[in-house]
Amino acid sequence: MTADIHLKGSQLNTAVSVFYIFYILAEFPTSILVKRLQFNRVIPAITFSWGLVCLCTGFVQNFAGLVTTRIFLGFFEGCLFPSMTLFLCNWYTREELGVRVAYLFIASALSGAVGGLIALGVLEMDGVRGWPGWRWLYVIEGIITIIWAFICVFVVPKDYETAYFLTAEEKQIMRVRAERTAAYSSSDGRHGKDEIKAAAKDIKSWIHGCIQICVVTILYGFGTFLPIIIRYGFKYSVQQAQYLCVPTNLWGAMVYAFGAWMSDRYQTRFLPMIIAAPFGIVGYAILLSPVSPAVWYFATYLIATACFICTGSNITWLSVNCAPDGKRAASLGILLTLTNIGGVVSGQIYQSNAAPGYKLGHAWSLGCLVFAWCGWWVVRAIYKRREAGKDRKLAEGYTMPPGQMYTDREPDFRYQI
Repeated sequence: MTADIHLKGSQLNTAVSVFYIFYILAEFPTSILVKRLQFNRVIPAITFSWGLVCLCTGFVQNFAGLVTTRIFLGFFEGCLFPSMTLFLCNWYTREELGVRVAYLFIASALSGAVGGLIALGVLEMDGVRGWPGWRWLYVIEGIITIIWAFICVFVVPKDYETAYFLTAEEKQIMRVRAERTAAYSSSDGRHGKDEIKAAAKDIKSWIHGCIQICVVTILYGFGTFLPIIIRYGFKYSVQQAQYLCVPTNLWGAMVYAFGAWMSDRYQTRFLPMIIAAPFGIVGYAILLSPVSPAVWYFATYLIATACFICTGSNITWLSVNCAPDGKRAASLGILLTLTNIGGVVSGQIYQSNAAPGYKLGHAWSLGCLVFAWCGWWVVRAIYKRREAGKDRKLAEGYTMPPGQMYTDREPDFRYQI
């Protein structure tokens, strides 16, 4: 692509970064509006739009065209992730959410594992009908996505009452769940200003968000540039680099699947991240050391141990500790908006002229993981202090004043730590 559309210098990095700028701009308003607009309408529409832009990317001719398509790809993808996350939040209880959010990131890891192989296969079409292989890749992926969008119209239900895959008994269970959470749920998705203000004033929204900047810098840097790092940094061929990405991403998916299950099973959100992050820290330290390519490759497994589970579990931890729905949507909107600052950063710290060492990218990523690890201890202390305050209120016989909005600060809402 770089040669075909005459990219120069850091233009490819610029195209990567501009994607995340519009990703950022889309996430907060989507988080606030998606439930009101209805998930079964929004998700297929966004998927179709993303697929159409992906298809158009196969026809770009210059840097301006590439940036234009990246802007729209970023916007529509920025709408998609909060829609899917809040869709899961509205279907599952707080106790079940860890594994369900993990599915989104496991899908990302599996995409990293097999996507490169599929891309290699499609790139073999280079020269078919006079097109380079990368154009075929975008066109085929765009067509597949558009087809899947039409399927989503029929498979994404409006709510549990219209869910074709639930039995009558299961729908009754969902009704009971809805009644239990009625105090902090809104059925129509009309979130008031007070809920948004409550999210903006809550320090945990911002601390989780700052941590997310760090872990997403690692996730996107690892996911986007791993094949390039293996090829130019470890001195492997293009094909070997793609093959070597497969087991690394599969390992990250397996670690996250197990960690998310443990998180839900024992209702602990803090421990999986605090255990996994040091593996990634050691991994980046190895990449900065003068060792053999085999040892560097081993380090990618250590990084994969941390990057997927830390990114997804931080989102889950905030999600399960926010109420009511409007505050949760706004808090997630804040977190996800801040998140993709990390995407912008990741596009700049791995510059092509930094090969083969990529010292800046590895050192920055190591620092991000250290910051995140320390940040989770701060968040844990905040939750512990608030729980102690709630216990004191309950001991004093506290009752919520009439007409006051129910939030996660009420004594009977217990934080998951």
